[in-house]
Amino acid sequence: MSLHEECGVFGVISPQAADVAGMAYYGLYALQHRGQESCGMVINDDGVFFSHKDLGLVSEVFSHDILSKLPHGNMAVGHVRYGTTGGNNRNNCQPMEVNHQKGKMAIAHNGNLSNAAMLRNALELSGAIFHSTSDTEIIAYIVTRKRLCTASIEDALSAAMDELDGAYSLILMSSQKMICARDPYGFRPLCYGKTPDGMIVAASESCALSAVGAEFIRDLEPGEILVFGPDGMASRKEHCRKKEKKLCIFEYIYFARPDSVIDGVSVHAARIEAGKILARTHPVSADVVIGVPDSGLDAALGFSMESGTAYGMGLIKNKYIGRTFISPGQDLRLDQVKIKLSAIDESVRGKRIVLIDDSIVRGTTSGRIVKLLRDAGAKEIHMRISSPPFLHPCYYGTDIDSRENLIACRHSTEETAAIIGADSLGYLPVKELSALIGCPHFCSSCFDGNYPTPVPSDTRKDRFERKLSEKKK
Repeated sequence: MSLHEECGVFGVISPQAADVAGMAYYGLYALQHRGQESCGMVINDDGVFFSHKDLGLVSEVFSHDILSKLPHGNMAVGHVRYGTTGGNNRNNCQPMEVNHQKGKMAIAHNGNLSNAAMLRNALELSGAIFHSTSDTEIIAYIVTRKRLCTASIEDALSAAMDELDGAYSLILMSSQKMICARDPYGFRPLCYGKTPDGMIVAASESCALSAVGAEFIRDLEPGEILVFGPDGMASRKEHCRKKEKKLCIFEYIYFARPDSVIDGVSVHAARIEAGKILARTHPVSADVVIGVPDSGLDAALGFSMESGTAYGMGLIKNKYIGRTFISPGQDLRLDQVKIKLSAIDESVRGKRIVLIDDSIVRGTTSGRIVKLLRDAGAKEIHMRISSPPFLHPCYYGTDIDSRENLIACRHSTEETAAIIGADSLGYLPVKELSALIGCPHFCSSCFDGNYPTPVPSDTRKDRFERKLSEKKK
């Protein structure tokens, strides 16, 4: 099974020509944590599209020279992406552009379609030719085909949503409109706001709105389509409330930035609560609580607040190294861990430590971090995880590997503690997840196996690549 991706989308529409490329740059920069392998943007200057996208970080792909050459316009849509194993190539860079019989569009998408393989096979049998392995191209094909027999691009998108299943928060740009849509389950976040000079900004997270000086207005409802164009804003809700809301709980645990607010819940507050729950459910006598930067820090603070154990800084992160959890290869993951973190000897030497991290997937990263602290002189290391153990793969866009590579599927908690070198290990109980956000409306299928959509029988992103690899064996 291929690794899944997690991405970030950003869009802006201005009442007059403006530096929308600059706005998109800062918005994507704020969403860099959601995707560090490729990025891109498309600018709309009175119906004429200009685009630039490539592999790399936002600051690398959009140098000062590149930005200076991009025109002012009235709209822009941008994307940051994590790629699947074997799928990190320029063909998969977004936004995806399409020229069709009734015009043109650019589309940026976050999430995974659970029925992607079925849709792609049907499209190929009808003559469609794909240039990427991205679910986004499937969405683009279906929207384009619906556009040929509908009155507007938003009608086409609404008709396409009848065929799409799974996770998709997307921003679509036509020559005159910017359209935002969130799947009926609301798996992935999407919100919008407004700047003092009248620009409308949409993004995966509210932190990107703050970065460009936009005031947060609200999150899109699951199933909602928002249309921004010459006639102002229109909200379409024909797909709303068709499904039970299933926002990915891992957005709060790991993906989102702590300064974001998703569906009315502070990510920072949710992580603090996770730490408090860990202190109550898995107490331990210790001298100091430390968090693994960055997503373990808030939970560590919560553990300290609840337990009364001192909070300390025991690990320093090299800010220029990307997240190891979504590195597209095991060798690269190990190499990155070696240079990503270092221990502060004075904080840990001779002490009993509670080490808080957001998750354990394969166990390699956790083992390396524990060893760092042992080498720095830690007396005891009690690891606490602010999520339950991963027991099932995810089909909606989170990089949760197949069961055979999930350490919790092969080993007990005690065995896992021994493997990573910790004195003890405790996970957040599944039954406590609702306490993080104060409601039961979330997806936790990677923890409990309760999938809100049918489990796909085929999860391949590129069947031709699979056949080639099988032939080599």
